[in-house]
Amino acid sequence: MVTPTLRLERGLLRSGTRRLGAMDEVGRGSPAGPVYVGLVVVDASTGRPPTGIRDSKLLAPAARESLVPRIRAWAAGWALGSADPAEVDELGLNGALGLAGIRALAALDDPPDLLVVDGNHDWLTPASAGGGTVVPRVRTRVRADLTCTSVAAASILAKVARDALMVQLAGEFPAYGWEANKGYGTVDHLDAFRRLGPSPHHRISWRLPGEVGQA
Repeated sequence: MVTPTLRLERGLLRSGTRRLGAMDEVGRGSPAGPVYVGLVVVDASTGRPPTGIRDSKLLAPAARESLVPRIRAWAAGWALGSADPAEVDELGLNGALGLAGIRALAALDDPPDLLVVDGNHDWLTPASAGGGTVVPRVRTRVRADLTCTSVAAASILAKVARDALMVQLAGEFPAYGWEANKGYGTVDHLDAFRRLGPSPHHRISWRLPGEVGQA
């Protein structure tokens, strides 16, 4: 298993970046629920990271949850942003991710000078067009959630927050099994969708069982 490090982050900070932000998203492939973006900031004063930080998908729920307060205490700054299913339907997935990222940036008192975003596509910069939030320069990095500690930490914050929301929503819509599947397209979730149709928290623009929509 690859262990993430701060090698990239330290190099960028030594090259003149004052505050470096790291972003990762969760909920991209879920037909129900919002997308969430986690943002973690590190700077030259940031010390050794908490033990156990990995890409959120590689950690058990209890391990993720135990890391959240330690990540918040360790980081020079952190924030979360989200976009709801109606915004995913209206803006498309990348547009909604960008909106969630803008909201995360807007929640910071001292924004970063440079952002490392997991993946190979910058979905953040286009979302800033005509808006009031200034987006710093974005550097995409494939598999950053596996190799960069700050990006992995951002993924943990986003995953824990989104999972908690889906468990809460499951109390209002118990038939879909969101307390277990967190809104992803599991067999039980899609069977319930076939029987009951969409809830207010489904992305109705997606092609779901029995629905005609846009992929």
